[in-house]
Amino acid sequence: MTAGVKKNIIFAHLAVIAANVIYGINYVVAKGIMPDYFPPRVAIIFRVVGATAIFWLVALFFPRPKISKADYLRLALCGFFGIALNQIMFFEGLNLTTPINASIIMVGVPVLVLVFAHFLLRDRITRNKIIGIGLGMTGAVYLILHGIGGSFTSGTFLGNLFIFINASSYAFFLVLVKPLMMKYPPITIMKWIFTFGLIYVLPVSAGLLGEPDYANIPFTIWMSVAYIVIFTTVIAYFLNNYSLKNISPTVNSAYIYLQPFLATMVALVAGKDKLTWTEIIAALFIFTGVYFVSFKGMKIRG
Repeated sequence: MTAGVKKNIIFAHLAVIAANVIYGINYVVAKGIMPDYFPPRVAIIFRVVGATAIFWLVALFFPRPKISKADYLRLALCGFFGIALNQIMFFEGLNLTTPINASIIMVGVPVLVLVFAHFLLRDRITRNKIIGIGLGMTGAVYLILHGIGGSFTSGTFLGNLFIFINASSYAFFLVLVKPLMMKYPPITIMKWIFTFGLIYVLPVSAGLLGEPDYANIPFTIWMSVAYIVIFTTVIAYFLNNYSLKNISPTVNSAYIYLQPFLATMVALVAGKDKLTWTEIIAALFIFTGVYFVSFKGMKIRG
């Protein structure tokens, strides 16, 4: 492996780590927005409209490569699975189930990515990947469940189903977008993915825009919305997809196990939690799992 390739891989890992730090912070920032101030699909409209506008604006300052007609179909599919179905199912599902249930179901994403990547990208299912995903899942679920419990009952069935569809959709998106990231600049891909996502989201969400009481929404809530649009949507999506230029979807998805750990670390910094052996044990499992998926057996030569 040349020094240049090694450097690109390191940057790819740093990018996906940064994206998951943003997602970890988002658990705290976005907590008070829905449903008290915005219905889920109104929040989604803000995210998608804001991100689409930003990506088109930024794209003006970069080269605009010609996209082949065949790739527009893949972009349209990415917009459906990665933006519209992914976000609608997550927020609507969260309204019908518990955050704990949602967190547990979401740790299945790397397993789904591993399967999708094997069949669609011919990405080999290796022993190290299986060990790493198993360790990471163990650490994440242990951290989520310690001291509390999920509620996988008939009352939360529909919400749990929506979250599972969300997880499957996101996993499929990571695999689907990989070939595009190898052909075009990330900003070009994100511009078109969000454009198609907006086309899908508007018809099923625009009618709800009149529901919020905009005059009485506090400034802090608007700042939370700004964070969700700029950081959680624009920057995190960009970093995640940029990483796919140099690492596989399976490796990218393995970092999702960091999210409950990072959310706990944010709570610790904010003084809302205390460090216990739970966090330490979970961190050991998670980081060991990410190591097995990402680096174990990797040959690095200058």
